[in-house]
Amino acid sequence: MNQFREVCARISRNPIFINTVIVLIIFNAILVGLETYISVDSQLYQWIYFGDRLILWLFTLEIAIRIVGSFSVKDFLKDPWNAFDFAIVALGHILVGSHYVIILRVIRVLRVLRAVSIIPSLRKMVNALILTIPSMGTILLLLGIFFYIYAVVGTMLYSDMAPEYFGTLHNSLLTLFQLLTLDSWASGVMAPVIEQEPTSWWYFISFIIIGAFVIINLFVGVIVNNVEEASREETPSPTDIKLAEVQKELAEIKALLKSKT
Repeated sequence: MNQFREVCARISRNPIFINTVIVLIIFNAILVGLETYISVDSQLYQWIYFGDRLILWLFTLEIAIRIVGSFSVKDFLKDPWNAFDFAIVALGHILVGSHYVIILRVIRVLRVLRAVSIIPSLRKMVNALILTIPSMGTILLLLGIFFYIYAVVGTMLYSDMAPEYFGTLHNSLLTLFQLLTLDSWASGVMAPVIEQEPTSWWYFISFIIIGAFVIINLFVGVIVNNVEEASREETPSPTDIKLAEVQKELAEIKALLKSKT
């Protein structure tokens, strides 16, 4: 039995096995895309259904090999990415024949996300983005306060001039979000207001400078910093390796000095 588990472990780490899974994920994405075309889906429904079931069972076989190679389900599910893969494949079997067709199709689409758990570079990137969540809390709080202040001011000043943009507080918040994306902010939003109130330029310009150029760049800076840290942890630079060796040697010297004293 142990020999069989070792064989499964070697198979699950084999590049051919991993590349085959990636090809299946791509093929699954193509089938899901074909389902969105009514004419294609009506003509090739049986083939699409057969392909979907075949891919689901191949994914099941893949998960089974990885579980056996991990020596236990508990060890396999310790990795959040493995738990995600297991849940996606299991839901495909549980919801088969269900009346909730939309949910089943969503699960099929979510199988495409398995590419993140299979491809190491994508997994590293997503892990780095997850690490940014705690450090983004303060920036999100700052952005929320900034949005609320400008939304209240915009509603009080320009609700009568542009009610479709600043008529209510929630309309102002949506308008400010549009301004933050820089989508038609000058011709679509600012121009109608400036026609009636020429001094309103300060409101829009200051929001764009603070929101789009300062706060959003804070987000980018945090993300880039965390991606670099995650990359450094996986592939440390020569300087980091030398520093770790020096720290290890210093720790050994301290231990020797303590033992002599």
